[in-house]
Formats: sequence, C-alpha cells, structure tokens
Amino acid sequence: MFETHNPATAEALETYTTHDAEAVETRLAAAADAFDDWRDVSIEERTEAAAELATGLRERTDEFARLMTREMGKPITQARSEVEKCAWLCEYYAERAPEHLQDDRIGTEPGVKSFVTYEPLGPVLAIMPWNYPFWQVFRFAVPALTAGNVALLKHSPTTLGCGEAIADLFEDAGYPSACLQTLRVDTDRVSTVIEDARVAAVTLTGSTRAGRAVARQAGEQLKKTVLELGGSDPYIVLDDADVSAAAETGVLARTQNSGQSCIAAKRLFVHTDVYDQFREAFLDGMADLTVGDPTDEATDVGPQARGDLLEELHEQVTASVEAGATVALGGEPLDRPGHFYQPTVLTDVPRDCPATTEELFGPVATLVEVDSEAEAIRRANDTTYGLSASIWTTDRERGERVAREIDAGAAYVNELSKSDPRLPFGGIGDSGYGTELSEHGIKEFTNEKTIWIQ
Repeated sequence: MFETHNPATAEALETYTTHDAEAVETRLAAAADAFDDWRDVSIEERTEAAAELATGLRERTDEFARLMTREMGKPITQARSEVEKCAWLCEYYAERAPEHLQDDRIGTEPGVKSFVTYEPLGPVLAIMPWNYPFWQVFRFAVPALTAGNVALLKHSPTTLGCGEAIADLFEDAGYPSACLQTLRVDTDRVSTVIEDARVAAVTLTGSTRAGRAVARQAGEQLKKTVLELGGSDPYIVLDDADVSAAAETGVLARTQNSGQSCIAAKRLFVHTDVYDQFREAFLDGMADLTVGDPTDEATDVGPQARGDLLEELHEQVTASVEAGATVALGGEPLDRPGHFYQPTVLTDVPRDCPATTEELFGPVATLVEVDSEAEAIRRANDTTYGLSASIWTTDRERGERVAREIDAGAAYVNELSKSDPRLPFGGIGDSGYGTELSEHGIKEFTNEKTIWIQ
C-alpha cells in the first residue's frame, strides 16, 4: 500500500493499492495494444485531443490546484499557475505539432525523393516527481502522445492522487483509456518494467542518483532515455546590474515552489561593487516572505513536501555552518505542525560544504561575493550540474557573452530561469540529457527515419 500525506499538517490523506505483477502485466499488454492503434490515428485527431485537455484543465483549475496543495504543499496561487501552464502547453502542441512533425524534404540527387519522417517509438515509461506533479507529467505526455506514442506513468508516491487525476483527465479528453496508464509500483519493480520488451523508451525527472540507475538499466536494453535531473543553478549579479530588480526576482527565483525546484536560483554570485546593496535588498525580500498554510492566498512559502526532505535540508544547512558558513537569515525548521523551513540565506560559504557542492532543495540561498565577471563565471561553472543560469546586467551584449560562457542547458539574462513550451528544456552533466518541450522535445521519442525513393 502507498499512503499520501498533507505536508502542512502531516495528516494521512489516502491509501492506494500497489499494482502487483499481474496488474503490471495487464497494463503493459494494454499499452502495447493501444500503441498499435494510436500510432495510426491522424495528427489532426491527436491535436484535437490535446486541445480538449486544455479545456478540461481550465474548467477544473481550482480542483487540480487544491489537489496539488493538499498532497505536496504547493502554495495555492502557484498551484493554479501550474494548471494554467499545462493548459498553455496543450494549446501549443495542438497548434504546432503538425508543423513540428511534418516530413523534412532533403535534396540529394536528381530524380530522387528523399526525406526524413518522424515515427513514434511505442510505449514510454515516465517516472515523474512530486514537486511539479502536473506540469512535469504534461510536458512529457502531451508531446509524446501527440507524436503517436503511449505512456506508462509511474508517479511519485507522494502525489499519487495527482497521477490518477491526470490519467482520468486524458481519458475524459478523448484519448483511448490505455494511452496513458498509471503504474503504482515500488522502485524495485521499475527495473523489471524497463527490461520489458514492450517498453520502447524511458524518461525520468528526478535526482541524479535515480537518473544514473535508470540510464544504466535502460542502456543495458539499448532503450532511448531522456533524463531531467537536479540542478544547482547560478544567479550572477554583475556590477552594472539593476540591483533592485535582481534582488526582487532573486527572492522569487530561490523560493518558488517553496524552494523545491530544479531550476531555482541556488548559488548567488554578486559582484563586490553591488554586493552590500544586493545583500540588504535580498535579505529584506526573503524576510518579508509569508510562510504558512499553503491554502491561504497570502502564503508565499509552504511546507516541504515530506518530513525526510525537511530533515535532509536542515542537515545540509547544519553541515555547511559547521564548515564555516554564516547564517544571515533563518537556518531552522519552524516550530509548528507540518514540514516548514524558514527562508534561509547563507554567506561566507566554503567551497567544499554541502551548500556549495550539493543541491539544496528548499528555501535556502547561498550568497557569494565575487570581485570580477571572470570569477563569477568560474564559480558558476564550478559544479557537476548544468541545468540553467540567470545573469543580471544592464548591458545586453555583455549578458549574452556571459550567457554563452556558462556551462548549462539554458541561460537567461535579466530573467529567472524557467521552462517555456516554445523553447527546448534540458541539462548537461549531472543535470541529465535529452530535451523536453518545443519542436526539439516532441521529436525525442520518435524514429527519425530516412526515406529514399529512386
């Protein structure tokens, strides 16, 4: 059995029966049969289903938002925004998928018709996390299914209610029932599913450790994988930055989703010329955040999703302080029911402590003073992660130059790191590989087949 809990109160919510071997076999067989039919459905019908998904999401925004808030503690206003973003993604692919998937004509020799066509691979196992329990499923499932694949969704045990609601929504939108099925299985059984010949590919959003395990298991079967893993994103504030704007956005960039975001600004590198000004403004902004009941419209930071995650975060903060870091703000769990952690800022952070070398998955920022642009770039790249980055400067050309020197899957100038259906999203290094979203993402789970007609 799996049991979900409300992280704001630690109260039990629902129990879910684990799918045994027979249930898993039934779902695998259904997925294979569904793929044989769905791959032949026209792109027009598939995009109509995506458009219906958007309608269903918008009609039930508050219901789905409250489900997320109840299961993983997302502040309710942010939960509504997540549902709206999923609807936007559905509308994007409903409009653009036919263009993205059309044959690419390539000239070769006189009299020869040669082109590349994009064919679906088959059932894809999707291992999804709890922190964005709707968005991270939709950003995989909508392009993958619109390309003609089907999905087996192993959602996080923390947010199983969200997983079941998503599966029901897809069926309500007109997708055949086996096009997206949930798999409620323990981690130990995932390898068996990956090994099954009916599973054509695997995608995972999660920790680097989980990514390595999935990549190894899928690699042994020569199966395609897309991995979106952790991040320790740099946030660079140069000497000519708009300090007020950089500090205000920096607070949001570090604490969105209660700090539980892979693309959150985790390591802030600030030029010495503006460090004191930025530090004061950033600390004021962090201190002004409202921490509390995630169902309250005024709440900025809700609970951490589970008690063990809260404990791990505090252990990282404590170890960093013992190594020499200074607590400029916060630094402790809140003494109240639920899994709440104070918005925290660490300064004087040593290079070999957890706050520097590990991902802090909660509302904890590290603030580092640097004396030059070159040092900021060097410190930003001194990590095994490579998901995204944010650079602040009033000189757009300088910002572009610095962005090009950052080792990451994305870099934003005068904006926080974010995902957008129109742009590819993915990382390098310990942040994974492969692409989600945009034209690039919809082609990840296709066979790019060359056809030559003499």
